[in-house]
Amino acid sequence: MASTVSTPRGMPQSGRLGSLDSPPSWASPAPFSGPETDNISNADEGAELLSVSWNQDYGCFAAGTSNGFRIYNCDPFKETFRRDLQGGGFGIVEMLFRCNILALVGGGSHPQYPLNKVMIWDDHQSRCIGEFVFRSEVRAVKLRRDLIVVILEHKIYVYNFTDLKLLHQIETLANPRGLCCLSYDPNTSVLACPGLRKGEVRVEHFGLKVTKFISAHDSNIACATLTVDGLLLATASTKGTLIRIFNTLDGTRLQEVRRGLDRADIYSIALSQNVQWLAVSSDKGTVHVFNLRVRVPGDNGPNQNKVAAVAHSPVMTHQNSSSSLDALMPQNTGANTSSSLAFMRGVLPKYFSSEWSFAQFHLPETTRYITAFGAQNTVMVIGMDGSFYRCSFDLVNGGPMVQREFIRFLNADSQRPKP
Repeated sequence: MASTVSTPRGMPQSGRLGSLDSPPSWASPAPFSGPETDNISNADEGAELLSVSWNQDYGCFAAGTSNGFRIYNCDPFKETFRRDLQGGGFGIVEMLFRCNILALVGGGSHPQYPLNKVMIWDDHQSRCIGEFVFRSEVRAVKLRRDLIVVILEHKIYVYNFTDLKLLHQIETLANPRGLCCLSYDPNTSVLACPGLRKGEVRVEHFGLKVTKFISAHDSNIACATLTVDGLLLATASTKGTLIRIFNTLDGTRLQEVRRGLDRADIYSIALSQNVQWLAVSSDKGTVHVFNLRVRVPGDNGPNQNKVAAVAHSPVMTHQNSSSSLDALMPQNTGANTSSSLAFMRGVLPKYFSSEWSFAQFHLPETTRYITAFGAQNTVMVIGMDGSFYRCSFDLVNGGPMVQREFIRFLNADSQRPKP
């Protein structure tokens, strides 16, 4: 599946793109700019939501619609930018942190671009600065400050952002969901994607020139995410009952948590910045939050860089792990996450030794939701029905989360940026 890369006439060369990666630019990223009146229509009604995706720090998200795309800030929630086009749909809109660079792929019944083409758009200049054309449909695009990653159903292409040079080609098992995740720490360069075997994850440590294959599940991989530094990997399979956390350097399984006993389609997995919490959304309509126990001894602070010591520390598997029997205990014992019947695990079914969720938030089982952690003990949820939720959980007792905010963002005229 060969690809074609083109640089439109007048495209900024390596010096221009390199300047975007300089510390001053990223410390004070340029806001989205461009014509705010000429290209904005009032035709909110009838706009179909085709995709939603978080940016790399979960402070914003992009929404692709049947007639353009929009960018939303999460805290405080507001629409910060939009481009509405006549009959031009976007199935993929990938942000690069908060700067003006976007990766765009057409979508919907009238796509703005062919489904096999990726457009790298600089909205500050209001023009395309690069494009990639493939022989098959693009399933996903991921961006780092130094890399562009394009995911097809059976292959992943990794390009240098500066000059669009092809750096790597990775063969995968059939990957219709476009599964692929990246580390975003500038000091590490890690990619995780499906391998060539069922339930296998391939991890590329580009900086170390190390490839690791992890047999994560017996069923096909359905969802995966990496920590910011790429040292921890969380995965779920198409069975959707277990989420497993691995050390990406040696493939060690560090922890296993259980969403439930019945099959589910996992929509998203999110890790908190301090790697203390993990959130999962699925087609069952419940967002589950789990307490992670993979931090190094003595790490009680929010500095996620300490996670790097996981690679050099004893595996902390199931320290103070809970069991399904905890559900039978009084709720005021929620702070004690260890089961008083832990000695029976050798004779109980396997699922009794899996850790169950610490906090839960219930949603309508009518659409797909993706989740992320916000400030402090909050969880944000975006729905493909155009809904945004913010909820909080009790850090000590867990249990049902409290809804703090709800917005219908797709047709929220009050959230529109003023010309």
